[in-house]
Amino acid sequence: MRRDTFVSRLDERLRTDDYADVDASANGLQVGRIEGTVELVALAVDAAEATIAEAVERDADLLLVHHGLAWGGFDRLTGLDYDRIEPLVENDVALYVSHLPLDGHQELGNAAGVADVLDLTDREPFGEYGPEYVGTRGTATETYDADDVSTLLNNALDTETRVLGFGPNEIEEVGIVTGSGVDWIEAAAEAGLDALVTGEGKQKAYHEARDRGLNVFLAGHYATETFGVRALGRVAEGWGIETTYIEHPTGI
Repeated sequence: MRRDTFVSRLDERLRTDDYADVDASANGLQVGRIEGTVELVALAVDAAEATIAEAVERDADLLLVHHGLAWGGFDRLTGLDYDRIEPLVENDVALYVSHLPLDGHQELGNAAGVADVLDLTDREPFGEYGPEYVGTRGTATETYDADDVSTLLNNALDTETRVLGFGPNEIEEVGIVTGSGVDWIEAAAEAGLDALVTGEGKQKAYHEARDRGLNVFLAGHYATETFGVRALGRVAEGWGIETTYIEHPTGI
């Protein structure tokens, strides 16, 4: 497939332009020529030296990631920035990034993937971020307790979920904002949810969850954000493009 066709299809499917004014990440094609073709796409959560080197090693035409390299632009292309970008340019490996658009996508996004793990129905966008959303909410098909939710997350995500168990013993209404989503504890409580599932926490999250009477599940930033790029890989395969996933967990 032509590279410009691949990029434009992804941009349209993810509504990349709609997040341009709210996301610090430069989403879309971040490194590389728009000309050329794409036959093999490497997928990874993070654009880092290790994942870039592996994409080059696997002879990928494009590396598709959730966390890219440009967050508000570059003042100088030196040091670590140069070390990461040089092998992409030198080996003609393009870099495509989808940050918040991939968090908030209700079909292909990270939160949607976690919602599938928890078998949530009646889903709606959750986690307002300016005019857009970065998560989802839904209703469990059966009543869970905290151990049930943790077990489902641990088994599906290969993680160790930390639980701030300050909410109801019976969990049915669940909000999900993957990655660093504890800033939506207040929104989850005000929406009458029983639990918020996210990736990593902050010090203030403990007291906020306790004071608001909410269950919060911290399942790992990396672990909760593998779903989106994998889903985009399936989309690409439907377009006749080969994909390869680069696993590089951070433990965070």
